[in-house]
Amino acid sequence: MATQKYLAGRLGSAALTLLAATATMALAARQRRSEQARLHERRLELEELAIRRKALAHQQRMQWELLVRAIDDPSLAAVIDTYDKSIPAERRRQFFYANAWYVHLYHVHRAGSLDREELYRHLREFFQSPVFREYWEASRHMRATLNEASLEAQLGLMVDGLVRDLDEADTDEWWVVGNPPTD
Repeated sequence: MATQKYLAGRLGSAALTLLAATATMALAARQRRSEQARLHERRLELEELAIRRKALAHQQRMQWELLVRAIDDPSLAAVIDTYDKSIPAERRRQFFYANAWYVHLYHVHRAGSLDREELYRHLREFFQSPVFREYWEASRHMRATLNEASLEAQLGLMVDGLVRDLDEADTDEWWVVGNPPTD
């Protein structure tokens, strides 16, 4: 009888060990499947991001090509020229060029190559140009149509603040004017 109890105890202990090992292996397999699913999902996200970046780069190239054509050919510029017609044609062409620089900086920021503070510093330099300031004022009506929650509208408000700071500054050291935002 003692031998049967001993044998039953050993078999029960072996069965519990086998059950625990099986449960551990099942848990490990479930964790591996979960990790593989997470990695697959992350891979898909990265592929989607790469596709979006490629599409954005293509869009930027197309916008630049179209803008260059408008700058080079006044008859094509008339298609997109919404500036006040009392502004001389040469100045409006300069506005297209200023817009090209602003859009370039916007896209470089959007792509993550410039943080908001760096963008601010570049724009602070651009706004030393009277033509760039005129462009900014002449394009106010265009910015007024933007969705207020959009990045483009938010950056426009940031630039409006920068221009105000530059106008109100009592120093010739423009490079220290304003408080660059932090991301």
